[in-house]
Amino acid sequence: MKLSWLLTGLISSACLLLAAPAQASKFTGWEFDASRNQLNFGTDNGVQPKATLLDGPCRLIVDLPGTKMTAATIRKQFGAAVREVRIAQADAKSTRLVMELAPGYSVSPQNIIIRSDLPSRWSIKLRSINRGVATATTGRVQPVPISPIIFAGVVPIGQEMLALKSQIQTLAAKYDYLSPGMFFMEVETGNYLDINGEKSFPAASTIKLPILMALFQAVDAGKVRMNETLTVRRDLITGGSGELQNKPGAKLSVLQTATKMIAISDNTGTNMIIDRLGGRAVLNRQFKNWGLRKTVINRLLGDFKGINTTSPADLVRLSALLAKRQLITEASRSKVLDILNQTENRKLLPAGLGKGAAIAHKTGTLGRLIGDAGIIIEMPNGKLYLAGIFVKRSFNDLRARDFVQAVSRLTYKYINDRQARL
Repeated sequence: MKLSWLLTGLISSACLLLAAPAQASKFTGWEFDASRNQLNFGTDNGVQPKATLLDGPCRLIVDLPGTKMTAATIRKQFGAAVREVRIAQADAKSTRLVMELAPGYSVSPQNIIIRSDLPSRWSIKLRSINRGVATATTGRVQPVPISPIIFAGVVPIGQEMLALKSQIQTLAAKYDYLSPGMFFMEVETGNYLDINGEKSFPAASTIKLPILMALFQAVDAGKVRMNETLTVRRDLITGGSGELQNKPGAKLSVLQTATKMIAISDNTGTNMIIDRLGGRAVLNRQFKNWGLRKTVINRLLGDFKGINTTSPADLVRLSALLAKRQLITEASRSKVLDILNQTENRKLLPAGLGKGAAIAHKTGTLGRLIGDAGIIIEMPNGKLYLAGIFVKRSFNDLRARDFVQAVSRLTYKYINDRQARL
């Protein structure tokens, strides 16, 4: 069944782990995948759900303390094992979600997985549903465990960097003609900054970052060789950044093409890599399997209208997987970092870093948007943090670049000063 958002899009701004939100949260949206029996939902501030399973009929009840609905009660029938999903304001301080199974179906608490990688975005999956098992009518109540919050499945979530968030919000007020989204995370502590981090933005050339990771995953699987030859075909040539558009028929190795894709953001080279990996649909399935929620290639490069999408949090998810040595081998990881270090545009995140820091990153630029995603930012003391930022702007407004530099500078100073005190 096709997923459909029934409320407004998510804007994530989470609170401290396992703590009650500092302010009331709003329930922002949900989707249900009937093929997987999975319900996804979000809030604009972090929440810690409480879940119980009731018999007669079998119902999973999930309460979101400190959360208010932004719309009337919702009831959606599906006619499958999960017959109905209901969402309503249970009381003045709590929103309630109910997943009711069809007659003759039941599920045990052990087969209910409630998990999150951010306190503002959760999923509920019924891993195994029993059919033809009579449901008791006793009204028995069973608690359902909630999984720990682990960002990208590899970094246990820490605390939101609220002092830094306040500084950046003060800065953003001076740039109120810009529309930013950002997500930063310390790898060691899991502490994070989230300002519209889950919001979908035009990916521009930052889409080349997950494409690069997919390429090296294919190399590790033996599906692609770095020294094999690619040809600049006319059907893959496009305008915008890069030099290969002027070299039809030229032959390059996969490694040379991938390096141009990142270092000089070559759009034609990117299309050559997409084509070699099997096309957009193959890559989009891969991105989804990695847990990237908003990262989609909807058309080949150059994507001058901004149809391809991602989010700051998605790019940091990918950064976290790389930092924690997931997805690709150690040899491929070293090569990915080497290529990302060759990015020639140093006017965004790198311009705000202090002496001794290094960044492996990929930028993206459209007339009305700029973005930058740092795979690993190395502090002088060897600590790591990850960064993803986008800014929507008036056409070619250079003040957006100044804003990104200022955010980078504030973040670097905050993290470096805090670590120096430890």
